[in-house]
Amino acid sequence: MPRFAEEPVYEQLARIGKALASPVRLRLLDVLDQGEHTVEELAEASGVPVKNTSAQLQQLRAAHLVTSRKDGTRVRYRLADEQVSRFLGLLQGFAHERLADLRAAVRDRLGAAEGVTAAELAARLADPGTVVVDVRSASAYAEGHIPGAVSVPLAELEDRLAELPRDAEIVAYCGGPYCAVSPRAVRLLAGHGFHARSLEGGLTGWRRSGHRLDG
Repeated sequence: MPRFAEEPVYEQLARIGKALASPVRLRLLDVLDQGEHTVEELAEASGVPVKNTSAQLQQLRAAHLVTSRKDGTRVRYRLADEQVSRFLGLLQGFAHERLADLRAAVRDRLGAAEGVTAAELAARLADPGTVVVDVRSASAYAEGHIPGAVSVPLAELEDRLAELPRDAEIVAYCGGPYCAVSPRAVRLLAGHGFHARSLEGGLTGWRRSGHRLDG
């Protein structure tokens, strides 16, 4: 087959690669993997101006990685489907295996403490010796959370320590696989004498593992 006849195939494959070849767009996909968001919410989460965020979303939509819907006067974005989430999980896992610099960056961001896997937590949900704490916002909790989890946003955690049993292991979780909120919660809890660990992969990892949400 002539070489020029092959080029359109690779040009189309490259569309996905081009869409992913941006830290900002990867961050947006990570946030969208946790649920629907408006452009303004995504801009705040990514630290990028609204205009630039909108432009990045258009590139992701052109590659059929995200979709959107009208909600009154606002537009809400989400991942195109669960296949995108699974693909992102495979990409993150592959990169983690291949790139020592990524592993170092993750350790710097999240710390080196061993977490609880989704499979381990699923087997322990009925165990009264395990208390699952959702340290995201109350609104994020209401949209979907691990069954039996209690909502204690990080900003409220220190003031609500008396609500948590000291004879149980606390498993704290936040949003995506690189969310640093639950490790911060674990350090705070440990500083007050609690036995606590983070859920590896956060709520995104829980869902990607095939476990259900309440809410």
